[in-house]
Amino acid sequence: MLVLLGTACLVVVVGGMRAVAELVGPVFLALMLTVTVSPLTGWLRRRGAPVWLAATATILTVYLGLFALGGALAVSVGRLIDLLPEYQDKFAQLRDDVATGIGGLGVDVEQMRAAMTGLEPGTFARFVEALFGGLAGALGNSLFLLAVLLFMCLDAVHFPARMATAVTDRPQVVAALHTFAVGTRRYLLITTVFGLIVAAFDTALLWWLGIPLPLLWGLLSFITNYIPNIGFIIGVIPPALLGLLEGGPELMLWVITLYCVVNFIIQSVIQPKIVGDEVGLSATVTFLSLIFWGWVLGALGALLAIPLTLFAKGLLIDIDPSTRWVNSLLGGATPSPAEDEAADPAPADDDVHDDVHGMEVRRS
Repeated sequence: MLVLLGTACLVVVVGGMRAVAELVGPVFLALMLTVTVSPLTGWLRRRGAPVWLAATATILTVYLGLFALGGALAVSVGRLIDLLPEYQDKFAQLRDDVATGIGGLGVDVEQMRAAMTGLEPGTFARFVEALFGGLAGALGNSLFLLAVLLFMCLDAVHFPARMATAVTDRPQVVAALHTFAVGTRRYLLITTVFGLIVAAFDTALLWWLGIPLPLLWGLLSFITNYIPNIGFIIGVIPPALLGLLEGGPELMLWVITLYCVVNFIIQSVIQPKIVGDEVGLSATVTFLSLIFWGWVLGALGALLAIPLTLFAKGLLIDIDPSTRWVNSLLGGATPSPAEDEAADPAPADDDVHDDVHGMEVRRS
């Protein structure tokens, strides 16, 4: 009965979150950004800075980061839209070649051309705009996000004192929130470092291959690095399509191959291992969290999948000592042989001999 009631309540909560995803997503993004920059507030306060100065520095840091990223996205996408008309003839020729090639398989060429009339360079531009749209809309055009960030940053100055007051009555809640904050900062730090590495490699490779706007695609690689497991697949689509228009199938294959070599090794082999060990989530849990939060909150949920999972884990598992055993099932670290032996110790020969001897004594 307890499991059924808990599952029913969970369905109601998830359904409600999905219904108001446009509100929940920006609020949690603001919470994540506030948690990330809160060490700056504490550092300034420990150095004797007044409250207004610490709050102002925190707000300016977050706002400048958001506007810089949103401005870079807007400028880059604008340059791409201005560049696409130059590929009008190449795109039309490529479309005709595809229709003719498919026609060789027995399909009516005219029907294929009629079906592909909607494929224009503007379609590619709309695809890129939709790809960036979820994040760009939340970062650059949401007054609600900016307002929530303002109030959260103001509260962050006094939040440590409030936590110190609450720890005497609810130590488990404070410990769970602290675990969430530390895990979120570790995740963002690791993901940002690996994102910069991937973006540098991808930008250099695209510049070497002669793909237009390599900085834009490097920025896209940096952003999609926050999407677990499948981020690099999303990031390779636009430069691969542009490579197809610029140099044909051969250049597109080169882009895909080099992307897979660099991004797969870094994002799918090295990074998940480090992230899993630091935040306590296995690769399977991170992938499932990506699918779940992307379904609930959309594109922003996919970007915030790991912090959202850490927050849910803190409220549902870490807050209760009787449920913390679930962490061993969710964690990404593999137990060492010593831990396995401690969890399921095998009886030693001496212990068996002592037990047998004790039984004989009691029998006598």
